[in-house]
Amino acid sequence: MAPLIALLIGTALARLAGLAGISALDGWHPALRVGLALLFVVTGLAHFVGQRRADLIAMVPPRLPRPALLVTLTGILELVGAAGLLIPATARLAAAGLGLLMLAMFPANVSAARRRLTLGGRPVTPLGPRTVLQIVFVTTAAVISFGP
Repeated sequence: MAPLIALLIGTALARLAGLAGISALDGWHPALRVGLALLFVVTGLAHFVGQRRADLIAMVPPRLPRPALLVTLTGILELVGAAGLLIPATARLAAAGLGLLMLAMFPANVSAARRRLTLGGRPVTPLGPRTVLQIVFVTTAAVISFGP
């Protein structure tokens, strides 16, 4: 739920800043970029911190090699992508890359739900709601990639 909250609050605050006169944030498109960047800062940092990292490593489907390395690489990609979203010249490419990354990582969410794993001490989001969230996140990335 934290990623969705980050997306919504980040977008709303950025849009309010735009309305308050910060010209770089004047419009929904730049506000969405900030919201999605915040989402990926939240999720990217989780790849490197304590129990969350261990839980993410456990989520990697068993057939994939070197789960710790995969979690580190995806965390780096998420953080680099978040930075790229904040630079207008790279925002579209960053959003497209993050959209593809989310699609590539979705099987790990499916695997985690089927194996009834935990994340942060709680059961992972069930597959139905997780799929809806994934659609929202990927759609947001697509809007940024193909938007104005």
